[in-house]
Amino acid sequence: MKTLRLLTTLALGSGLALGAYWFSNEGRWSVHAEVTPAAAPADRTPLYYRDPSGAPLWSAGPKKDDRGRDYLPVYDDDKAAEPKPPQAASSRKILYYRNPMGLPDTSPVPKKDPMGMNYIAVYEGDDADDGTVKLSPGKIQRSGVKSEPVARRSVQVLVKAPGTIQLDERRVSVIAMRAESFVQKIADVTTGSRVKAGQPLMEIYSSAVASAAADYLATITSKTVGGVEIYGRGSRQRLINLDVPERVIAEMEKTHVAPVTIHWSAPRDGIVLERNAIEGMRANPGDVLFRIADTSLVWALVDVAERDLGNIAVGQSVAVRARSFPGRSFTGKIAVIYPQVNRETRTVRVRIELANPEALLLPDMYVDADVDTADSALVLAIQDSAVLDTGTRQAVLVDKGDGRFEPREVKLGRRGGGFIEVRDGLAEGEAVVTSANFLIDAESNLKAALKGFAEAAPPASDAGHATGEHK
Repeated sequence: MKTLRLLTTLALGSGLALGAYWFSNEGRWSVHAEVTPAAAPADRTPLYYRDPSGAPLWSAGPKKDDRGRDYLPVYDDDKAAEPKPPQAASSRKILYYRNPMGLPDTSPVPKKDPMGMNYIAVYEGDDADDGTVKLSPGKIQRSGVKSEPVARRSVQVLVKAPGTIQLDERRVSVIAMRAESFVQKIADVTTGSRVKAGQPLMEIYSSAVASAAADYLATITSKTVGGVEIYGRGSRQRLINLDVPERVIAEMEKTHVAPVTIHWSAPRDGIVLERNAIEGMRANPGDVLFRIADTSLVWALVDVAERDLGNIAVGQSVAVRARSFPGRSFTGKIAVIYPQVNRETRTVRVRIELANPEALLLPDMYVDADVDTADSALVLAIQDSAVLDTGTRQAVLVDKGDGRFEPREVKLGRRGGGFIEVRDGLAEGEAVVTSANFLIDAESNLKAALKGFAEAAPPASDAGHATGEHK
């Protein structure tokens, strides 16, 4: 204890104060020396306050540490607080000093921020008046800046549109009677059955058909001379008007026998979509007994957004993917662009003709269409990542070399495949920044703001007054 009193007396005599504290993790007492601030003149204002134990902690105003000790004030004339002068190796003129953390704060003289960091000197020529931004090689490397020359290439704009499969209206046939008839017999054909052209479907008895057939046979077998040929042509036309199949008429002319019932057959290859015929029923004129559709060629009716209408045209190739067959696509071409815009969905109906030899595409099946609008003409194009789009204007950063980058406004065209057409503002071969351009843009905005602060700062003759105000 005597030794401890002696040490304390010596410390007080030399301007030091000793404090003891407990290390809970080691379980022993330890002595730590603290610097006691000298008496501060009343006319001075501290720049900031630092931790009394020497730890790298600072505060902009008075503060106590976790042990209740006051932070120590640091004054403008404190040697420990003075920033180091700039290196003499550079002969350039210092314009001003900017905040090291990027805050919009400048100073005409060297100073420290509240954390004790020196303000960064800005030299004459760092912010050129030609509108370029200059970065050091180290900052360019750390930021990952990449540039690519402007080149001519084909811009592929892919228009996507959903739709459904529909039957080709030109490939649908309906079987209906043109006179009162009775269905005598029906073949083993049901809805959904596939039929071939000429395949028997049913047997029909019609008194009107039988009468016309007997009249035609009487004409062609008559020995009467004069006008027989003309009269025979009229009787045959009557059978045609009653929709009697041509093969039935040819059989009558060959056998000279009028059939009691007529065998009706399928007019085309296809699928039976509708069967309304029932054995023994009476069919009135116009009643649809069968409806058959050829599905070897179908339509994809898709809805293209109004904004993409200018990119599509009749004859363009289209890849259609059915949701029922993932990983498989069907190739077709645009046949018709309907001349009407849906006012509710703001879309335009487009018809795509698709070959369907395997009959995999069925009516009302959902599909997704990708319209390839690639133009064979080569245009100036850049990567879409190179564009800085503010909504009202588009700009790029042109790499001028030696770490200089020039912001330049451009006019853009079509977009697709990761590239954008450039219609004005760039020339072929110029290098544009494609990576980390947002960081360069932020640096440009920061330098512009700092330059504005520097221009608004008071002249050097008022530097002392300005420094006093900052305090």
